[in-house]
Amino acid sequence: MINQSAMQQLEQALGKEKLVTAKEDLLVLGYDSTPGLHSLPDVVVYPTSTEDVVKIVDVARDHNLPLTPRGSATGLSGGSIPVHGGIVICLNKMNRILEIDEENLTATCEPGVVTLDLFNAVAEKGLFYPPDPGSQKISTLAGNVMEDAGGLRGLKYGVTRDYVMALTCVLADGSLISTGGKSVKDVAGYAFKDLLVGSEGTLGIITQITVKLIPPPQTKQTFLAYFDNIRTAGEAVSKIIAAKIIPSTMEIMDKATINCVEDYVGIGLPRQMAALLLIEVDGHPAVVAEEADALKAILEEVKAAEVHQAKDAQDAMKLAEARRTALSALARVSPTTLLEDATVPRSKLADTFTLIEQLTEKYQLTVGTFGHAGDGNLHPTVLCDERNEDEMKRAHAFYDELYEQVLAWGGTVSGEHGIGIAKKGYLAKQIGPGGVAVMRRIKSAFDPQGIMNPGKIFISEQE
Repeated sequence: MINQSAMQQLEQALGKEKLVTAKEDLLVLGYDSTPGLHSLPDVVVYPTSTEDVVKIVDVARDHNLPLTPRGSATGLSGGSIPVHGGIVICLNKMNRILEIDEENLTATCEPGVVTLDLFNAVAEKGLFYPPDPGSQKISTLAGNVMEDAGGLRGLKYGVTRDYVMALTCVLADGSLISTGGKSVKDVAGYAFKDLLVGSEGTLGIITQITVKLIPPPQTKQTFLAYFDNIRTAGEAVSKIIAAKIIPSTMEIMDKATINCVEDYVGIGLPRQMAALLLIEVDGHPAVVAEEADALKAILEEVKAAEVHQAKDAQDAMKLAEARRTALSALARVSPTTLLEDATVPRSKLADTFTLIEQLTEKYQLTVGTFGHAGDGNLHPTVLCDERNEDEMKRAHAFYDELYEQVLAWGGTVSGEHGIGIAKKGYLAKQIGPGGVAVMRRIKSAFDPQGIMNPGKIFISEQE
């Protein structure tokens, strides 16, 4: 519980206009997009500069208060939930694109810049920022960095980490660290930048980000392939990759998701199909034409039920947008939507679909599966009701058994959503006691008081 002295310090340092304390306002700032998780902060602070962030960290340190960073709260693992109350530091008002450097192909931004706004701003200058999380219309750049967000283009272009060139971060002692820069090559000292990416605010608060930009692809072709069974769709993915074709996008939706999306957007998806693949190839026109022909040959070889090619850019955008609505479409069906982030080697994709079907039947659940098939990153989504205790037990048993096999296959418990609160137990199984111990030591070195986003990523010694 925050004391009066700390509140007075915050008001004096920042002004009352940057603080939110009314309980009805705090209620909506204790959630992110993870079902069933909520914790009330004592105060929410909206800094507008790095200097403001330093002042907030100083107050938190002086009074030993938990400090939880927050952007648009689109996270799906509880990373921005203030599990121990204290101060939530919301960075949404630090939302300026400070520079687009066309000579060095970089953009420098404040943490609250919305991902799609950055994409559009650099596109106007003929440049391309590839990371595209499903929440890109509202997610912020610092949130993407802290979770190492992926997206539909991750197969060919990689994830957020692959584009972060420099970070400015306020550490728990109030000091600033600037790591990285505009140089394409930099191997000087420890790679602090890479340690901070994906750290979920547990090591410091990001106040400035420099990202790499690239030239946009000259052209692309978009295909929609339908399958009579989902295992064949998984086999198609493996064959496409084995043929050394790397699409920019290769997304999958199962029958349940197809029907939910069709109910939601009504673009004419065939409800009877067991699965679909949305595939885009991009690049130089000659290469795209060659890859498109090879792609069609593979889809014919595996006996895809139907293959359609987008007529034009508008048609292709409509198909991609339909895929982006998958989670929203599923969420309309039931009071609670449990979404996971299992990622397997691509050779195990077909087996994973089979396993999900078996576990769905075993635990008598309604499950819709979609995801980034090209990089083995699936989102099996249980449609349930958190008020039904028995159903929730079955849902968690479903995920426990799924992740046990995913890890046995050499997969990971998160391909892009992070660990937060929801996956601490799963991460411990993946990295083992030794891995958790090392993470604790790193956390302690950066944050000896444990005030930076406590309760996240790894199980503490008290749990």
